[in-house]
Amino acid sequence: MDSRHTLIDLNSLLPELPGADDACVARLEALIGEGRGISRAHTLRDDGGPATLCLHYDPDVVTLAQVERLARAAGLQITERFGHALLPFRLVGGEDAARRVEAGLARLHGVLGVSVSLPAQAARVEFDRRGVSLEEIERRLRELTDPPSRDRSCASCGPAAGGREGTPDGWYARHKELIWSLVAIALLAAAWCGERWGGLSRGAAIAVYLGSYAFGGFDLVRHALKSWSKGRFTFDIDLLMIVASIGAAVLGQWTEGAFLLCLFSLAHALEHYALDRARGAIRALADLAPPVARVLREGREVEVAVEQVAKGEVVIVRPAERIPVDGTIRTGRSAVDQAPITGESVPVEKEPGAEVYAGTINGEGALEVETTRAVGDRTLDRVVQLVSEAQTQKAPTQQFTDRFEAIFVPAVLAADLLLITLPPLLGVWGWQTSFYRGMALLVAASPCALALGTPAAVLAAIAQAARKGVLIKGGAHLENLGTLRAIALDKTGTLTVGKPEVTDLVPAAGIDEDQLLGVAGAVERRSQHPLARAVVRRAEEAQLEFREAGELESVTARGVRSTIAGQEVEIGTLRLWEGEDIPGEIRAAMARLQAAGRSVMAVRHGDRWLGVIGVADRPREGVKEVLGRLRDLGVRPLVMLTGDNRGVGETIGREVGVDEVKADLLPEDKVSAIKEMLAAHGRVAMVGDGVNDAPALANATVGIAMGGAGTAVALETADMALMGDDLAKLPFAVGLSRMASRVIRQNLCVSLGVIALLIVATTTGYFGIGAAVFFHEGSTLVVLANALRLLGYSRGPAGDAGPGQFTQG
Repeated sequence: MDSRHTLIDLNSLLPELPGADDACVARLEALIGEGRGISRAHTLRDDGGPATLCLHYDPDVVTLAQVERLARAAGLQITERFGHALLPFRLVGGEDAARRVEAGLARLHGVLGVSVSLPAQAARVEFDRRGVSLEEIERRLRELTDPPSRDRSCASCGPAAGGREGTPDGWYARHKELIWSLVAIALLAAAWCGERWGGLSRGAAIAVYLGSYAFGGFDLVRHALKSWSKGRFTFDIDLLMIVASIGAAVLGQWTEGAFLLCLFSLAHALEHYALDRARGAIRALADLAPPVARVLREGREVEVAVEQVAKGEVVIVRPAERIPVDGTIRTGRSAVDQAPITGESVPVEKEPGAEVYAGTINGEGALEVETTRAVGDRTLDRVVQLVSEAQTQKAPTQQFTDRFEAIFVPAVLAADLLLITLPPLLGVWGWQTSFYRGMALLVAASPCALALGTPAAVLAAIAQAARKGVLIKGGAHLENLGTLRAIALDKTGTLTVGKPEVTDLVPAAGIDEDQLLGVAGAVERRSQHPLARAVVRRAEEAQLEFREAGELESVTARGVRSTIAGQEVEIGTLRLWEGEDIPGEIRAAMARLQAAGRSVMAVRHGDRWLGVIGVADRPREGVKEVLGRLRDLGVRPLVMLTGDNRGVGETIGREVGVDEVKADLLPEDKVSAIKEMLAAHGRVAMVGDGVNDAPALANATVGIAMGGAGTAVALETADMALMGDDLAKLPFAVGLSRMASRVIRQNLCVSLGVIALLIVATTTGYFGIGAAVFFHEGSTLVVLANALRLLGYSRGPAGDAGPGQFTQG
């Protein structure tokens, strides 16, 4: 059979699925593979660009046009059938409430996958529209959470996630948890002090304790009854607390039962406050852009909601105002503070034609900005959306703790039942002692701190990274970044500025630099070649006046010819004068510059040789110091990958200080280099531009894209993006991820250590319910406070806090 194949951009087939998730890609491959004449359908992710679908077909059975129609029809069918939604909510509940919500949504017929993050207050849902609608999922989510969610967004609805709509209005609504817990504590104190010193009767004291029970346990009981009324009986932490407090009351231990509920509710209020602080970092991103824009319509300035600004409209931005849209400057010059989006420490000078981003701050000049992206597609919107999605993607450590809890909680319940029944039957303890210790064990073994320690740390780290201009697209990538042993870096546009500059002017005898540069600039300004533009820029910087040059003739791979004042001008490599007598000083200068890694061109005007010009792509400013900071963090070797020849590569490598240079590489060669580094070092990052380095980025442990700001491809292809096209943020990101890994390990140790201690102390009778509650809730607040330290982590350039240091966040 004569088999042929065709490649189709995957994003064009599944346009509404951000990142084209693997499940839907697999469905697409299976559906197309069933087509007549199609022998194989598979995805390629290493072809130097975005992922593509490769279709093998029999041309005797089906034509190429039919294959493409089949693929597009299948893509439309998948897109119409399967939906993805990111649904924010506000949930007041126990630490394992996320799993309860996951289970409640997963039970809906048609829901294919659910990932809920309680710290992020967001649910990521994949569903089959034939079985369930988005409205039904939202309705179920409102039933599972309290108060009802009022802030909803899906993958196709724009990045509403992270906004403030889901936050209750009014001072009382925002502080209800804290108020009720404080009332419960006040009633507990009144009952205990009144009975002990105030002559309060036992019956009256119990009545006051009941009031404390009511205020401290109202939310717990309401959530439990709500679940039971819908037939959902789950053994969770809330249930353990309710049973333990009722058991204490049955035993006549009213003080300890009320103390349990008071401290549990107070801890909840403080937990939600702490997590709100972390989420506030993301909400602050969404609030960066102003809600209104000043648009030029029919010659007049009109203030409209930013959502109503269309692509192509001109927006007026006055001095010191925030820019409301992504666009290019049409008129005006100003310094723009891009720190909110890219993390750059100093304002960037902008002039007509320069790009600006929504949420950045204009300086002292007035600007007219032509809108290039409407609301929903702006760089700020994409960042908020991706960060919101990243919060629901669980890190490996969190997946481990979820699996641990799934086994641990049933085991604790079984052990608790044995603790209550066996000792009395064996005559070891009385029924009251055994029952009391069983209730204390329920409190001691509740894995509250374990459930919150990892997601809170991941949330805080991702939020802090986003605030500093680094986008990390999930907890898994955050953890992987912290375990790197080596980094590979692309040369052009990563280690270098990506724009050639004139580095050497070598005039011939009797010629000065201005003569050499003036003639070359006059001819080269008619060319669009990058090397020609570098010569013209250097001549303009020297403020030289260009003479009039004639028509430009390009000689392929050799150079250009033109005329000035009736005499021929030739600029190029020595091959342009092949067979002619070339002066020794010209040959020597060109050989010397080529050995130094320069692109060289000789200039002759008429019969007179003017000299030689050397051009090179220069290293980024401060890149050597950046690589030094990476070594200080223990990352080595640092390997440069380049498609340039070895001479150029070695020259740049020496200047920037990499450990190794791999040159003359095609895209597939870069993939091979990454695989070799993975075999040698285990975990390796690749830093590139996110487009032509896509194969290497995909094969590395962590793919890091340069120039994320405004580059949709970079945001979608890599695991992490440096938003300001600034390599100096890489040491900050690595240091932050390593600190996050340490915080996660610390939280795990604290959580498991306290659980083990309390299990032993309560079962042996050394701790009662009160002490168990104190240490249990205290450990939860300790891990949260430890996680929130990441919001104060600061980067390490000169003048800022160094790696591992903190500033006020």
